[in-house]
Amino acid sequence: MIEIKSALYLKEYQLKLVFNDGKSRTVDFGNFLKNSHNPMTQKFLKKSLFQDYTIKYGDLVWGDYEMCFPIWDLYEGKIS
Repeated sequence: MIEIKSALYLKEYQLKLVFNDGKSRTVDFGNFLKNSHNPMTQKFLKKSLFQDYTIKYGDLVWGDYEMCFPIWDLYEGKIS
């Protein structure tokens, strides 16, 4: 099962994710956040909130699961 082992903030809305199989991927969340119409998602355009993520049980999570993504989408670098 693929899990995220670490996440590093790079710049703007980009994170470098390292997975338990050794693969790493830079994922840019900028377009997703900027194109969202959901106020609960748009609030993460505030960089201090965007940078306040955690890894729980191998998943990348913001807040109390206020924003999260399917692990395979992150692994592939395709978020929507």
